[in-house]
Amino acid sequence: MARIPLLQLNEISLTFGGDPVFDGLSLVAQPGDRVALVGRNGSGKSTLMKVMGGLVEPDSGEVIAGPGVSVGYMEQDPDLSGYATLGDFASAGLDPSEMYKVERAGEGLKFDPARPVETASGGERRRAALARLMADAPDLMLLDEPTNHLDIEAIAWLENELKMTRKGFIIISHDRAFLRELTRATLWIDRGAVRRQEKGFDAFETWRDSTWDEEDTQRHKLNRKIKAEARWAVEGISARRKRNQGRVRALQELRSERAGQITRQGAAAMALDAGPKSGRKVMEATGITKAYGDKVILKPFDLTVQRGDRIALVGPNGVGKTTLLNMLIGKEEPDTGVIKLGTNLELALFDQARDQLDPEMSLWDSLTGDPDMRVSGKADQIMVRGMPKHVVGYLKEFLFDEGQARAPVRSLSGGEKARLLLAKIMARTSNVLVLDEPTNDLDVETLDLLQDLLSQYDGTVLLVSHDRDFLDRVAVTTIAMEGDGKATVYAGGWSDYIAQRHQDDFAESVAKTKNSAPKVKDKQQVKSGLSFTEKHRLETLPAEIARLEAEIGKLEELMSDPELFTREPVKFQKATDALVARNEKLQDAEEEWLMLEEKASE
Repeated sequence: MARIPLLQLNEISLTFGGDPVFDGLSLVAQPGDRVALVGRNGSGKSTLMKVMGGLVEPDSGEVIAGPGVSVGYMEQDPDLSGYATLGDFASAGLDPSEMYKVERAGEGLKFDPARPVETASGGERRRAALARLMADAPDLMLLDEPTNHLDIEAIAWLENELKMTRKGFIIISHDRAFLRELTRATLWIDRGAVRRQEKGFDAFETWRDSTWDEEDTQRHKLNRKIKAEARWAVEGISARRKRNQGRVRALQELRSERAGQITRQGAAAMALDAGPKSGRKVMEATGITKAYGDKVILKPFDLTVQRGDRIALVGPNGVGKTTLLNMLIGKEEPDTGVIKLGTNLELALFDQARDQLDPEMSLWDSLTGDPDMRVSGKADQIMVRGMPKHVVGYLKEFLFDEGQARAPVRSLSGGEKARLLLAKIMARTSNVLVLDEPTNDLDVETLDLLQDLLSQYDGTVLLVSHDRDFLDRVAVTTIAMEGDGKATVYAGGWSDYIAQRHQDDFAESVAKTKNSAPKVKDKQQVKSGLSFTEKHRLETLPAEIARLEAEIGKLEELMSDPELFTREPVKFQKATDALVARNEKLQDAEEEWLMLEEKASE
């Protein structure tokens, strides 16, 4: 027996007064659907959700909910006017006997229902909106970036709740791990069209790439056919004018078909330049502590940051990750202890609140008004990594069109604001990147590019993120801040940290059961003479040295081609530069390993 759909969209068209956002769009949401809604920033994902939720009226077409079906939408910017507290908003419409649902969601999502609306942050308002939706439990839940402003613990709670529900849901999220864990189907918005695949997000990238490959093949065949027909027209039309007017019309139709094809938006042309090399030791913290009144942020903590390290800070919201980050870069003083910064540091900061962007400024003025980017005497040019460039041309590299250049920053989506801030950061050289929640709102393609750039970056990276997939791809060291001032250094990214923490928890429980001495970490026998950070560094250096040796081997193999310099001089030069850089990093790593080995044996 056929299932009655939860929601149907029939021939939806929507323009907002300009080019169509959707034209003739039809789709169906079925009971029990667990769907990822994906697409580039600005492709219309949130708009489509608002149409489905009844918040935006289409220009034409129908939105039909099934008999008795309830549809709930979690907005990115909820309107809480008329409510005194977050709890009042979250419980609106609930029977008093169901108030426990809001309290339970408040605990899981970490917001205080008693918080007055006027003092609540944007993140707290979003969490209240999410709690309201989860407590109401409509038949179809529309979740627009639900993991933004959630820490990893709250994301895990939400993930578990959605796994257990029998309700249907559609999710927009940049969090790959979240989407992979929850979804069984994918809706993909691409240039105004919506495709559906009955596989979860894990299969999306393969599907997208194969779709684009097929599209490129068809475009290539069409171009070849037009070229052949055009050659015929030039060479033979005069002799066969009357008999072949149909063929001429067919050529015109082929050209119209090509003109009507919508070009795919390319990836942002982001680039990072590490600039001059910093000293080998970038930062050294010894015995640093921090507290605000009775709240202990950090107990005595030691850390040595070496050139080229990629260090992630993880932990619940409010635990002090940004505070530790600010202490390490000298923006905030520790209560006790010493932080020594290395030599020749050029620091670039991506701040969580996007405070470097004035919402009332235009995109043009945000770039040209920056003293570090201004070109003397040129109102329409900015300095990009030492070279002058037209401001609109540079904005286009980050996927902004010319019409947006004079628009205010406040008109941008969250993903567009993140791209604009990346444009400001990447315009200058730096050898230390500090990234506080850089992944919020970025689409999958931009995240992919950012991850690739960070893994190739020759400088040092300090990172705060709740995106588990991003942490695994980027970080080589993780500092876990677990509350009560405790901060522990682990080798590797998020998954490595979880595995090591489980080992430590198991070893500790065995030690308690046996009434034995304090645990010894399972990763390696603790060596005397080393701090905990140095011990982890000594453990990870052999793998880093092996990786550098493998990269050097590949580069040497590439450059062994005697024709490379003549055939591809640019590629040859890049390979030469990369080989020199990798050899320098290998020498530094080997020297560091020898130094730590000697210190460990003292």
